[in-house]
Amino acid sequence: MAMNAADIEALIRESFPDAKIAIEDMVGDGDHWSATIESAAFIGRSRVQQHQMVYAALKGRVGGELHALALQTSVPK
Repeated sequence: MAMNAADIEALIRESFPDAKIAIEDMVGDGDHWSATIESAAFIGRSRVQQHQMVYAALKGRVGGELHALALQTSVPK
């Protein structure tokens, strides 16, 4: 079963309450998502570490319920 945008955002927000989050269904099938996340929690972390933090927030759903997720992470300006 695919995940919806609200569920993806809720999981991310649990770990990053300060985040600005934008979720987009890339092809309209509910399986291929894009997420843009800006959070102070990413300060001082490499891009790889930032993405690992987001994957951890999604609690093992990437590759299962969440088939594909393109990530863009950043720190507040």
